[in-house]
Amino acid sequence: MTGPLARFLRWGALGLAGVLVLVVTAAWFSSRLPDRYNVMSMGTMDLGLPAGSPVDGHNGHGSVGALAPGAAAPTAPDRTVSSLTADPSRPAEVVVDLVATQGQVRLPDGRNVEGFALNGQTPGPTITATEGQLVEVRVRNEDVTEGMTLHWHGVDVPNSQDGVAGVTQDAILPSGHHVYRFVAQAGTYWYHSHQVSDPQVRGGLLGAFVVAPRANVPPGGGQQSAADVVVLAHTYAGKRTLNGRAGESRVAAAPGSRVRLRVINTDPGPMPVWVSTAYTVVAVDGRDMHEPGVVKDRSILVTAGGRADLEVTVPQAGAVRLQVAGTSLVVGDGPVPAPASAPTDEVDLLSYGTPAALGFDPAAATRAFDYVIGRRLGFLDGRPGMWWTINGAMSPDVPMFMVAEGDVVRMRVVNDSGEVHPMHLHGHHAVVLSRNGIRASGSPWWIDSLNVEDGEAYDIAFVADNPGIWMDHCHNLRHAREGLVAHLAYFGVTSPFVIGGTAQNTPE
Repeated sequence: MTGPLARFLRWGALGLAGVLVLVVTAAWFSSRLPDRYNVMSMGTMDLGLPAGSPVDGHNGHGSVGALAPGAAAPTAPDRTVSSLTADPSRPAEVVVDLVATQGQVRLPDGRNVEGFALNGQTPGPTITATEGQLVEVRVRNEDVTEGMTLHWHGVDVPNSQDGVAGVTQDAILPSGHHVYRFVAQAGTYWYHSHQVSDPQVRGGLLGAFVVAPRANVPPGGGQQSAADVVVLAHTYAGKRTLNGRAGESRVAAAPGSRVRLRVINTDPGPMPVWVSTAYTVVAVDGRDMHEPGVVKDRSILVTAGGRADLEVTVPQAGAVRLQVAGTSLVVGDGPVPAPASAPTDEVDLLSYGTPAALGFDPAAATRAFDYVIGRRLGFLDGRPGMWWTINGAMSPDVPMFMVAEGDVVRMRVVNDSGEVHPMHLHGHHAVVLSRNGIRASGSPWWIDSLNVEDGEAYDIAFVADNPGIWMDHCHNLRHAREGLVAHLAYFGVTSPFVIGGTAQNTPE
């Protein structure tokens, strides 16, 4: 084609291409993160207020650094995360020393793998305490080149002890030291690095943390388990292990004894667990279930980062086999039950057990938030790709959920992204109210790690009773590294730490 029309089309195409280049360049530039920044300067503020309020929280007016006009912000004096500590004058009752190293480490099953160790082992030492004791963990980084921290997964610690590099502390660089202090809460938990967390957790920089209740009688009465067994699942070099052992392992238990199996999933995806005999789900994520029933021929799904305490009775003549795909743990000294495939039915914690008082009224919520997970093409810190979105926006433009101490908070978590996401809220336990519009009808189901399948929507609620700046992110840590991270922040709390900077803080 020649003539004026052809020239017009050519110039039009060039102009359109130029506009497209400008748009792409602007998107690339706006996604770039500075070399150092305070997490409170990023994102958009969500006040969780109803539509029609002076500031509609779901529209995220303003930045988190400056409250928009008309919003009713608390007037409490500013506090830094560093000031939110356990009683500094109280002596510790449990003291643990941990040394972090990097390189080849020998697993309990005899294999050598490249990764990380604490006191020369992975999983790291199981830390034990009794409810109410003050725990002091003294950490030294011997040679982990990118630095490290310890996050106390599921423990509602004071914010300064949360172990998130660049938010609640600086990374512990090689030859550096750090001390964590907090009061123990009864339950099954674990600890892991929250500095460059995806490779460091995959590489084994983690361990179990178990806190026994004060009294030797479980809540609601009944008989205390005679034996207590940690079952920490982690994949090393492509093989799933239980307590660092691939294949079948065994622990002793007397015939007729009651055994509490504390299952901890440290891998990035959900993990079905099943048992060869009847069992009871006595706790989830460190919180007791109310009047739990006996389960038989059903598996229980333990999401990434989650925990489930299962109680079994060892047969008089035999043993109990707990299975996870690819490995198993035999409990007892008698004949071993043959391995079996996973049952087709699962325990549904939405209706398991019986109702009990929550201690607050979710219907009287003072803040309500949406956490809608999606995925789209774009730039993440200048890198093109398909990235996760929160409420339609990509990092760094994700919400900062703002609360005041004492707020009753509701959150609706929706997954429209095409993949499962194990969502983990730091510093708080939330109760599940409903899934896909079906209301919870069983025991209060308290979680800090929630498995949200593609197409699912959960309503959860909690009381904002632990001031600080808290991560709320996917615990498939590769997803977190790909932008699936938001924060819950209390008005009046600030952080002196920065992402990046001389401490090289990289929490994900």
